Amino acid sequence: MDMTRRTLLMSSMGLSVAAALHASGDRAAAAAGPLTAAQVIDRIKSQVAIPWRAETVDTIVYGMPEVVVKGIATTMMATLEVVERAAAAGRNMVITHEPTFYSHLDTTTDFQQDATYKHKTGFMRAHDMVVFRFHDHWHARRPDGIATGMLRELGWEKQVDPANPRQFVFPDVPLLQFVRDIERKLAARSIRVVGDPALPVKRVAASWGYTSLMPGAPTFARPDVDVLIVGEAREWELVEFAQDAIRSGQKKALIVLGHVLSEQAGMKYCAEWLHGFVPEVPVEFVAAAEPFWSPERPVG
Repeated sequence: MDMTRRTLLMSSMGLSVAAALHASGDRAAAAAGPLTAAQVIDRIKSQVAIPWRAETVDTIVYGMPEVVVKGIATTMMATLEVVERAAAAGRNMVITHEPTFYSHLDTTTDFQQDATYKHKTGFMRAHDMVVFRFHDHWHARRPDGIATGMLRELGWEKQVDPANPRQFVFPDVPLLQFVRDIERKLAARSIRVVGDPALPVKRVAASWGYTSLMPGAPTFARPDVDVLIVGEAREWELVEFAQDAIRSGQKKALIVLGHVLSEQAGMKYCAEWLHGFVPEVPVEFVAAAEPFWSPERPVG
């Protein structure tokens, strides 16, 4: 009987302690208050592990820092479709890699009376949304967040150069087969290629996103590069250079994925990264649609 009473006493004490700890945790959570967009951004700044730049596009481009975050959506580009899908899923903070308002600096002066701009901002305002741009520091992080996500999505972990996450080695795969494999993995419908479909692909360099003539042309011309993959490039700059180089007898190729597809997986990886230090709210990746379609593969 004594043992039974002692056991019951200890059990009740244990339950009381557990209840007290649970209540204490609830009080601490309540004291901390709701999670705001500003708090999420502060955590990003501390976790990205590089100094935050004084001049950067990484800032709130729509909404207020004190917005209470109910859920987070990461995306490559905060198109109207993306923000609609995010809102439908209860995600009122969108973390986007590329601009929301049609220019690198998200300058909206010329759009104040534009119907499309008004519709988009009106929708976000009605859903108490905030959009944060995360471009410069996600690239500057080591390893580069976009490059990491892309090589994971393509399954190129064994092909990557340990010293350079944008350089890869393959076992002489024919160019056409190589491109079809990328097309399948990225679910792409509008990849464009300059070069011989039978070209053996061994040494590949990637320049995710937009690639200018410089350093695009010197990279393409390197003797240790057979194929350069880019997101987009001007046809009268890098594309013409690639055409002339191939016409002159160089055994090379240029693959143009489209800007969205060339960086999209990096923001998919960003959602995984955020999970590690934003446990209070749901975090998910919302893909931006590939904007183009070909006559062979039309879409609505």
